[in-house]
Amino acid sequence: MSAVSPTLRVGIAGFGSIGKSIAKKIDAGIPGLQLSALGVRDVDKARSAHNFATPPVYTDIDHLVEHCDVVVECAPAALLPRIAEPVLKAGKKLLVLSSGALLLTEQLIEVAREHGGQIIVATGALLGLDAVTAAAEGKINEVRMVSRKPPIGFSGAPYVVQNNIDLDAIKEPTRIYTGTAREAATGFPANLNVAVSLSLAGVGPDRTILEIWADPTISRNIHRIEVDSDDAKLSMEIQNVPSENPKTGRITALSAIAALRKLVAPLRIGT
Repeated sequence: MSAVSPTLRVGIAGFGSIGKSIAKKIDAGIPGLQLSALGVRDVDKARSAHNFATPPVYTDIDHLVEHCDVVVECAPAALLPRIAEPVLKAGKKLLVLSSGALLLTEQLIEVAREHGGQIIVATGALLGLDAVTAAAEGKINEVRMVSRKPPIGFSGAPYVVQNNIDLDAIKEPTRIYTGTAREAATGFPANLNVAVSLSLAGVGPDRTILEIWADPTISRNIHRIEVDSDDAKLSMEIQNVPSENPKTGRITALSAIAALRKLVAPLRIGT
């Protein structure tokens, strides 16, 4: 008789709109996955506010790793090191949504290497990362990305604040940034994880060029990618419906679910 694969215990660090969506999907039933623990700021408040078919352990993010095999990071980017280090030092897997924070904490990759852990960067609100990683096995000459969001989607971004950009005054499509993905990661830490993920898949954050547009004529978050390589030319566009948090698309949570399914699925599609 063949052995049955064990259930993967999933912990979620951060319980905003994305974390809640992922938790509900797993709790509703996904073969091979169990919602094991939630890392939250206020344990009592979170426990009283949500009902799950199989109640998870409620704890803080520092002790989340004790209750799960894989942790999904859905927290503010500044918390990534605090979430990641215990997971990676325990030799476990970390599914990262705040990929931009990896550029500021690249030492986490070495921690994963030393302890047998693994950092998985979710595709998030992007497309085509499989094709870009394949092209990167050859030679990529250029990667450019144009991101457009309604102005409210950039509210509070450090770059917007530091440059005194009045988002309320924008009445027509306006380019507010041109530069590298690395610079965008610090200027737009809650907005452009997609650009960092693209850069990590391709030619790196210093060679990935990004344009950012605040566009009051659209209601979706639109990302267009152009890749020129010796083996293929890629032109891709995705239009994401914003979640409850206008900075993030609904598909981000679904991307995390898809990545978790791949960890336990008998048939895995995609690179």
